[in-house]
Amino acid sequence: MQTNSPISSAEMERRWALARGVMADLGLDALVCQAREDWIGGYVRWLTDVPANNGYPRTVILFADRPMAVVEMGAFGTDRVTDPKVQATRGVSRVLGTPSFHSVVYTIDYDTALVVGALRDAGAGRIGLLCPQALPHGLMQGLQAGFETVDATDALDRVKAIKSPEEIALIHETAMLQDKVFAEVCDFIRPGVTDRDVAAHAEVVGRRLGSDQGIQLGLSAPIGNPSRFLNRPYQRREIEDGDHMSILIEVSGPGGIYLEIARTMVLGRADDHLLQAFDNVRAAQDHTLSLMKPGADPAAIAQAHDDWMQARGLPPETRLYAHGQGCEMVERPLIRRDETMPLAENMLLAVHPGYDDGRVFAVICDNYMIGHDGPGECLHRTEKKIFEL
Repeated sequence: MQTNSPISSAEMERRWALARGVMADLGLDALVCQAREDWIGGYVRWLTDVPANNGYPRTVILFADRPMAVVEMGAFGTDRVTDPKVQATRGVSRVLGTPSFHSVVYTIDYDTALVVGALRDAGAGRIGLLCPQALPHGLMQGLQAGFETVDATDALDRVKAIKSPEEIALIHETAMLQDKVFAEVCDFIRPGVTDRDVAAHAEVVGRRLGSDQGIQLGLSAPIGNPSRFLNRPYQRREIEDGDHMSILIEVSGPGGIYLEIARTMVLGRADDHLLQAFDNVRAAQDHTLSLMKPGADPAAIAQAHDDWMQARGLPPETRLYAHGQGCEMVERPLIRRDETMPLAENMLLAVHPGYDDGRVFAVICDNYMIGHDGPGECLHRTEKKIFEL
C-alpha cells in the first residue's frame, strides 16, 4: 500500500529525529499522540505519513529507542509485527487494533488498554503527550495512572512549524492545486446551480488533482447581502444572475499539506461597496504581511491589525485571521493575543483578514512563507480581485 504522494523516507527520518530530540531534552521514554481525522490531526500524519480518518481513533507511540507502535481500528486481538522500512508502515514495527468507536462509550477504553500495554511492553516510564487536553478522558486517566506524564506539545510545535525544503516544495504544489480549483469553479458557477453544486465541483476538482481532504465554504447572496462562509448543510440556495459568492477552498495537497485561498465571484457587476470592502481587506492583508518577520510577536501583530482596522472605521478582529498551516489545517503559530511562539524563517502562514458589516462579508485569503527578511511572494497566483464573471 502507498499513500497519495508519499513523503520521502529522508524527510520522515528528519521528523523522527526532531521529535526524538524533543524527547531527549525532556527526558522522555515515549511520545503519545492521537487523532480521529486528518483536518486537524496532523501530529499523527507528521509522524507516520498516514492520517486518521472517519472519526476512528489512531494513536501513535514514538519511542526513544525503537520503532513506533500504532493503535488503530481493527479486529479484536490485532497485534501485527510490521516492517519499519515499508512505505505504509515506515518507522512502525507494531500495529495493534481494536474495534473502538467514540460514539460507543464502552469501547473507548479498548484503545487505552492497548496503548498502556504497548508502553509497558517497552518499559516506558516518563511519557510525553501531544495536546493532552484534547486526548480522550479515558486515555488520559490510563496514562496518568500508569506513567509519569509531561506535556510535550509546545516543544514539538516549535520544531514542527519550521518547514523543510521538501515540505516547502509540496507547499508550492498545493498552492498551484488550489489555484486550479478556483479557476475551474469560476468556469463552473452560473445561474441555476446551487451553492452545494459549486462546493461539490470544487471538491471533485481537488480530488482529481490529488487532494485527499478539506473543506469548501461559502454561500451565495444578492449584492447588498453578505456572502458568508458556511458549510455543506447550509449550501442549499440556488444562485441567480447578479448574485455574488465568496468561497474558501481549504484542501490538502501533495503530502497531506494544507493551504487555503478565498476570493469573491460576482455573476455580473460588483457594486462600489463590495469593491471598496475588498480593497479594505487586501490592504489589511498587506499591513499584516509587512509585520511578519522572523522574531516577530504574534500578539503584537494581532494588536497592530486591530489598531489598523479601527483607525479606518473598520471592526477589530474577533476570529482567527492568520495562522500556521502544514499537516494541520490550523496549526501554530496563531496570529492572536494568546500565542507565545514567535515567527521564524520557513514558517507557513495563511493570512485572511475579513469583516462583516451586514451588507458584505469582506474577505481575502492567501498563504505565504516567512523568509529571512519577511514573507516572500504570495504562494497563490490567483489574482487578488473581485471576479466579475
